[in-house]
Amino acid sequence: MLISVFVVYLIVLVGIVLYASRQSKTNADFVIGGRKIPGLFLALSERATGESAWLLLGLTGHAYAEGWSSIWIAIGCVTGILFLWIFMAEPLRRVTEKTGALTAPGLFFRSFPGSERKIGILSSLIIIIFFVLYLSAQFSGAGKIFNDTFQIKPFWGMVIGAGIVTLYSMLGGFITVVAVDAFQAILMIVTCVVLPIVALFIAAANGIGFAEALMHSDAAMAGTSVTLAKGAGFLLVLNGLSWAFGYTGQPQLLNRMMAMRNPAETKRARVVAISWTLLAYIGAFLIGIIGFRMVQAGMMGEGAAAIAADSEKVMPIMVMTLLNPLLAGILLSGAVSAMMSTASSQLIVVSSSITEDLWSNISRKVISEKRMLILNKFLTLMVGVVAFIMVLTMEDTVYGLVSYAWSGIGASFGPAVILLLFWKKFSRAGVYASLITGTLSAIIWKTWLADPTGVSERLASYLIAFTAAVLFSLAFPEKK
Repeated sequence: MLISVFVVYLIVLVGIVLYASRQSKTNADFVIGGRKIPGLFLALSERATGESAWLLLGLTGHAYAEGWSSIWIAIGCVTGILFLWIFMAEPLRRVTEKTGALTAPGLFFRSFPGSERKIGILSSLIIIIFFVLYLSAQFSGAGKIFNDTFQIKPFWGMVIGAGIVTLYSMLGGFITVVAVDAFQAILMIVTCVVLPIVALFIAAANGIGFAEALMHSDAAMAGTSVTLAKGAGFLLVLNGLSWAFGYTGQPQLLNRMMAMRNPAETKRARVVAISWTLLAYIGAFLIGIIGFRMVQAGMMGEGAAAIAADSEKVMPIMVMTLLNPLLAGILLSGAVSAMMSTASSQLIVVSSSITEDLWSNISRKVISEKRMLILNKFLTLMVGVVAFIMVLTMEDTVYGLVSYAWSGIGASFGPAVILLLFWKKFSRAGVYASLITGTLSAIIWKTWLADPTGVSERLASYLIAFTAAVLFSLAFPEKK
């Protein structure tokens, strides 16, 4: 039954891909959908893209391991999403309309003419470095889901997940990705809403009351070497909330707002995105909390050992253990969707950044629209292959990989995007400062300073990059 449901899911996916790919006829369609996609679909796509395997595996596993202390991560993420949709969506649409930019880096160099080559190359390299890591996290998540669901070895699970995503991304680009994302966003929200509700009632039937099922406050502080007990709690909260910063600079999310057709579409999309976010985060957090109590009560059976070895398996094992095969197949399709939606968007962002921001600024030759489209499709395939090869050499968790990539991209692009939208004195020197400082500080802080200080690279690198962007803009203003 599980296999049958998943096969039906794949058939629906193929149908959507074949239909949507016919709408992708130009390079602008491949990169940003030609700005002709309804806001409802862009909102669902942005949410499915923004959450990925991180939400259904990373956050649920973190809540299982850390208890209610993980609430600060959820609050941080929700805050970032609300800020993005309430304050940034419409200004991004206006700047895109004004500049004609197709990518997030394009917003910078088209706002500061003459900087195309330097900003384009620099920003493209940053996207390649961090997004390949991000893609690796999604493929790792696919391996876990297929392993727990169908007992397929993680390697072959990653092959299946990476192969499907790379193929449909290559076929139709942005339009195909958005169409598939909208379908997948619905599956994801069903998983986040249905599973915790069913789990609560099953727990109650086994003598665990609702209040007891939500009791899990064994927050582990072993992740840092903070010695000041009083400061540890404050840092725990601050590091969790720091996830909010990264949302301001994620190209795969900004592209959805850049693709909006008009202000009315943005308003409708905002309502959909915010509603989806609140339901999804509450549900994912509760899955981890309730799962912990169920494991303690011996309700997970043989799956408890697998969860003990890897807390990020709590969601798929809960689905397999608690639900009938038909419903389990639907909900696990939602988990696969989480990985696919983000991975596909990241593939498009990387390939389009290479062509629009890197290749076009290095090569002096003008490439025809048809050849540029072919190049984009070829690069999408190559990026997928490289990310798959990299994940085979990595041992970090989905949560860890996403956190690192999120920090690097968010700190590099976030301050620059915020200042470009809301500060008239922002200069091209500030763009360089944000991109370079954000990248270097994320790498340096993650490698040498995160553990000794107890401060996450998400928080430190963003604040450092933002400060640098402001100072350099003031020191080297634009000539009038």
